[in-house]
Amino acid sequence: MPLLWLRVALGCYAIGLLYALLALTQRSYLLNRIALPAMSVGMVFQFVSLSESVLVGGPVTITLVHNSESFLALLVMAAFMIVYLVYRTTSPGIVVFPLVFLLSFVAATGQQPFLLTSPGLRRGWLVAHIALIFTGYAALFLSFTASLLYLVQERSLKLKKTSGVLLRLPALEVIDEIGYRSLLLGFPFMTLGLIAGSIVAQTTYGRVNLLDPKIFLSLLMWAVYMVMVFTRWNAGWRGRRAAYLAAGAVLAAVIAWSANYFSAIHRFVQS
Repeated sequence: MPLLWLRVALGCYAIGLLYALLALTQRSYLLNRIALPAMSVGMVFQFVSLSESVLVGGPVTITLVHNSESFLALLVMAAFMIVYLVYRTTSPGIVVFPLVFLLSFVAATGQQPFLLTSPGLRRGWLVAHIALIFTGYAALFLSFTASLLYLVQERSLKLKKTSGVLLRLPALEVIDEIGYRSLLLGFPFMTLGLIAGSIVAQTTYGRVNLLDPKIFLSLLMWAVYMVMVFTRWNAGWRGRRAAYLAAGAVLAAVIAWSANYFSAIHRFVQS
């Protein structure tokens, strides 16, 4: 049943994907009215899917890779909904909706890998690690989305060309504020998630190997994240420079995620 609910959610998310693909056309006006309700319904079904998995297998089931991907998609959507409630704009959906659809699609496929763990692992710390660090991922991606929208809006204003979804983009100051607040909210979650992960590694293997690809790249991602927060908070970086730095942070996050497939102590294997 959890897989069934996830696939129902995927069908709802397909409407959001279509909205993103047609965002610059006149047809997007009609899709704009139904995309948000459809994505909201998809969130409900995805939450039900994850809840059933936890009820059947316990909290540790959230560590299964397909559940983790579904959980990350849900968190990204939750972050988007918070932005919508505060700023009343659906424009970040141009980037958010395709990502949520992709994560849910991968999670709903038949071949589902799982996270290799140790029998002596403290599962509570593992669940905390995933929940915290994925929240940080969601906030980071939302900040990246805001940065992309900032660059698009800035260019359109300079060229004096606005059409389709560009007409509904918020002011540059609002987009910049979304990106900044996302960073400030996400950084503590990312930090606590890495701390929980180090406790998991220490409990399971008796040490933390800083040269392991996953651990090294995760620390590198955290360092880039910290530089982003510092430059925006203390140095006052805004606009284009902040957007480029956000792109670098997301690239570091993607590389750190890919390290799960070849890390010696933190990897995904086929079921």
